[in-house]
Amino acid sequence: MGGNGCQEVANTKPVFLAIYATVIIGVVFSSFYVLSAMSSAKSAADSNTSWLSSPFPSIAKVDSHPREQALNFSPPATVGKVGVPAPAPQSALMPPIWEVPPRTQKMPPLKAFQLSKELVQQRVKDNVIIVTFGNYAFMDFILTWVKHLTDLGLSNLLVGAMDTKLLEALYWKGVPVFDMGSHMSTIDVGWGSPTFHKMGREKVILIDSVLPYGYELLMCDTDMVWLKNPLPYLARYPGADVLTSSDQVIPTVVDDRLDIWQQVTGAYNIGIFHWRPTDSAKKLAKEWKDMLLADDKIWDQNGFNDLVRRQLGPSVDEDSGLVYAFDGNLKLGILPASIFCSGHTYFVQATYQQFRLEPYAVHTTFQYAGTEGKRHRLREAMVFYDPPEYYDSPGGFLSFKPSLPKNLLLDGEHNVESHFSLVNYQMKQIRTALAVALLLNRTLVMPPLWCRLDRLWFAHPGVLQGSVTRQPFLCPLDHVFEVNVMLKELPLEEFGPAINIREYSFLDNPSVPKEVKGSWLDVQLCQEGTRDCHASNDTSTPGALRFPKRSNEETFKAVFSTFKDVKVIQFSSMQDAFLGFNDKSVNLYVQTTEQRFKNRVKRYVGIWCCVGNHTPGHIYYDMYWDEKPGWKPIPPQTPEDDHPPL
Repeated sequence: MGGNGCQEVANTKPVFLAIYATVIIGVVFSSFYVLSAMSSAKSAADSNTSWLSSPFPSIAKVDSHPREQALNFSPPATVGKVGVPAPAPQSALMPPIWEVPPRTQKMPPLKAFQLSKELVQQRVKDNVIIVTFGNYAFMDFILTWVKHLTDLGLSNLLVGAMDTKLLEALYWKGVPVFDMGSHMSTIDVGWGSPTFHKMGREKVILIDSVLPYGYELLMCDTDMVWLKNPLPYLARYPGADVLTSSDQVIPTVVDDRLDIWQQVTGAYNIGIFHWRPTDSAKKLAKEWKDMLLADDKIWDQNGFNDLVRRQLGPSVDEDSGLVYAFDGNLKLGILPASIFCSGHTYFVQATYQQFRLEPYAVHTTFQYAGTEGKRHRLREAMVFYDPPEYYDSPGGFLSFKPSLPKNLLLDGEHNVESHFSLVNYQMKQIRTALAVALLLNRTLVMPPLWCRLDRLWFAHPGVLQGSVTRQPFLCPLDHVFEVNVMLKELPLEEFGPAINIREYSFLDNPSVPKEVKGSWLDVQLCQEGTRDCHASNDTSTPGALRFPKRSNEETFKAVFSTFKDVKVIQFSSMQDAFLGFNDKSVNLYVQTTEQRFKNRVKRYVGIWCCVGNHTPGHIYYDMYWDEKPGWKPIPPQTPEDDHPPL
């Protein structure tokens, strides 16, 4: 979400209103924590490997969020660090995952990929099959999903292809795939669209089809990744008919037990759930399918919640955490949101870290920039797998060390004013960095972004009461920036050239080649006129350059043209680094570089949501807040004011 935020409540997934209807909002926890070092791992594989015809480059498995390697209350399964996906044979008749079929071999006919018990049986192990599905637009998410599972030593998986383009692409990569017969579009679909709802119905139909085969089904959305083998955890609850994740944001347990069902107010989230082929589970799947097919306006997750909560309670026993649900016979368990993480418990609260637990999974919910925002969050956490060219941009990279005064981070109350003061201070530096990246034709590595207040879809005073959100916290880029807009192709005549970006953790990613990390120039800004501070390409200290503040366009180009082959240029600061673009147009109908740059970057920022006692309650961020005397962080005062800054 973002952009015009006047619909933040109306656009919320319907269940969010139910999730938080009983939540009393308040500010909690005002301690400050610092991002710890990223975990080290093996370097990327040979960049000559073809992304389109071979498995992933060598990328070390990330077992937990890069902020901290956490402990766990129960001993984790031992899983080795795996680089290139290792072939894991499922049966004597099945090729290992990632084993690419010979190109001399003709692809089998489409009917060979039809879902059947025999097809599933070929991949089942210990009576469990792990399944996701999607269309070609989510190819990179699907490959990431498969890669994490094979890195964890799991090969009992299948991917449902909703279009033949994806089916063919996965087949030629050696990924087990079946045809869902959907014949849907290969492009991305927006949340809430008719195609989105169709995908939801396909999931229900798939579950209803697979359960009669007699196998346990771990069903997953493609926008989640596995960080730890979940099967031993699921096996701890053999009496459960269904184990589901949830949107719970307030912890009910501080260890790795199931969430306490009586305290869960968040919706049950169907992005991660485990089904056993019991009569009760089959009955639920059939009734759920029939409900959705009878009314195309019902959102699949709402339908699931309505059915399961039709009867909720009593507890199955005193110890397991399971509850009787649905028809009074189905035994349900709610996976702990601290380790089967949502986009909030993982990226905002980092609940697992605070409780010293190891996360099993992260699902990219609670974010505000569509598919691009989901991808960027996984990249920030270094758990998304990109092709080699992503890590070696032709023009090189630009990074900088952000400047953050202690008082903006820690002093005073955590409120709207202090939050915007902190974000605006960072935003101004990022604006300059975007200009320098455009000028030097480099890809900007975004800095870490700090926030004092959480962002949600409804009124709140800063953070949710009962959550473990710390203030300030390292916030995802989509909390402030419209990541989907930043990555969107915009008309050149109005918005100028695109400015490529990378996530803040990019240079810590083990997939960045040594040749990139080893080609580095540190630029120390200095005051012109002081010792050794003048516009020159002289690097008297190898790999280091002193460069005057407030330099103009010509100076930047003259000095840094010498370093066009250097892969990474890192500035000591972006404060007062650049005076601005010089071109002046005498033609009223031709926009200058500066005008087009402004047109572009002012669309890069979104909204904060939301204050109470005012409608609408969102407040627009403004990339050029400092050029508007008297600017204050207030919501639109009239309907005419409710638009992004001009």
